[in-house]
Amino acid sequence: MAKKPKKPEAEGDDAEEGAAPEGGGGKKKLIMMVGAAVAVVALGGGGWFFFMKKKPETAAAPPVEAVKPVAFVDLPDMTVNLSVGQDRPQYLRVKVALEVSDAKVADQIKPIMPRVVDAFQLYLREMRPSDIEGSAGIFRLRDELTRRVNTAVHPARVNAVLFREIVVQ
Repeated sequence: MAKKPKKPEAEGDDAEEGAAPEGGGGKKKLIMMVGAAVAVVALGGGGWFFFMKKKPETAAAPPVEAVKPVAFVDLPDMTVNLSVGQDRPQYLRVKVALEVSDAKVADQIKPIMPRVVDAFQLYLREMRPSDIEGSAGIFRLRDELTRRVNTAVHPARVNAVLFREIVVQ
């Protein structure tokens, strides 16, 4: 390989002292250093954002002590024959618990429990086996029993009817 002769600097050349060698290697280093500086600033800002910023979720969450425990009222086990027409009889056996907001409401419901059982018995005797097939049928049954029990215990309020057992024979 032949060496290129050096150009004299005194000939009016616009070359600056300390300029990068041919091929732009100095510009690449400059771009890499600027990129590294931008990355450090971005990482520092991201770290500050995640670690130093106050989280609104912790301020909005209710304290654990503020949550009241619910109370449950067990109903007596009920067995009713389903409405199936002239075919052989089918029976429905249910064990139910009522979810109420606190023990005070549970104490209000206990004296009128015969009214609640009567409302359930009247409704369940009109059910057909096809009415309670699948999870959708059970959800409809739960909603209807909740509506009926709230009518029976008014002004008290039941949050939910919970099935402990459902058997169709």
